[in-house]
Parts: sequence; C-alpha cells; structure tokens
Amino acid sequence: YGAKIRAPHALVMTFLFRSGSLKDKLKAIARATYTHSRNLACFVFTYKGLKVLQEKLQGKSLQSHSFLAACIGGWLVFGENNNINSQINMYLLSRILFALARLAVEKGYIPQPKKDPFPLFATLVWGTVLWLFETYPHTLQPSLQSSMTYLYHDSNVWHNISDFLLYNKQRTPK
Repeated sequence: YGAKIRAPHALVMTFLFRSGSLKDKLKAIARATYTHSRNLACFVFTYKGLKVLQEKLQGKSLQSHSFLAACIGGWLVFGENNNINSQINMYLLSRILFALARLAVEKGYIPQPKKDPFPLFATLVWGTVLWLFETYPHTLQPSLQSSMTYLYHDSNVWHNISDFLLYNKQRTPK
C-alpha cells in the first residue's frame, strides 16, 4: 500500500522539483517509496501486535487499546522528524480535524451547521497558507514552499510556451 501511494507522488515531485541526474532522481524515488512502505508496515505490525497483547493481558478488547497501541506505534515509527513522516503525519492531522468536527456535531457538542461550512473552511485555509507563504515562508514545510514558489513566484516570468507545458523556473543571468 505504501508503495502504491508514495511512488506516484515521489515520481512527480522528484521530476518537478529535484535537480540531479536521472540516476539520482530514480534513487530518490526508490528511497522515498521504500521509507514510506517500510514505515507503514512497521506501524501496522506494531499497532496490531500491541492491540493483541493488551487484549490478552486484560482478557477483553477496550477502546483505549487502539489509542494506546497507535500512540506507541506512532512514537516508535513516525516520531522521527523527516520528510516522509512529516507528510504522513500532516495528511493524518487534516483527516483527524475533519473527523473530530463531524464527531462534535454527532455527539451534540456543537450544533449542526445550517449552511455547508466548507466554503468558510476553504476561505480560511487558502487565506492562511498564502499569508504564511508571502509573510513567513520559512514556517511552511519545504515541499509546500517549493510548490508555492513555483506557482506564485516563478510564474511571474515567462520565456516561451515550454514554461507553461514543462517547468517554469526563473533563469539566473549568465
């Protein structure tokens, strides 16, 4: 599963934003795919093993078992601050925030919105990320910085149609 998810992402991002030889790029794609796949496999093994161990020790399955097993697995496997773990953790955080908002409505902690809140959500997300990018770019993850630089700064300069079709990178004077 990790290879299926990471390989296409690594391929696109590497060829868009990484310099170097074809061999270096292919190695980077293989390394990212391997790391993602290995981390997911290690996490699943750790999580499932710890859940079973807790159930055996306590004689029954409790809701807290999945939380504790995932906390330990997350710390052991995804606790190292690197590009792959950072992307996986940020991906999960965005999904968790949506789920917690739905759960808060379901449990009655917050009222069901009368209108779809998604337009407000999109407004705040895009306003915040562009404000951060233009004002405090160093606070954003490097791959997001690269993508935003390409979209919002490099696109200010056009040389020919290949800039639009291939890759528009500001050229430095020779």
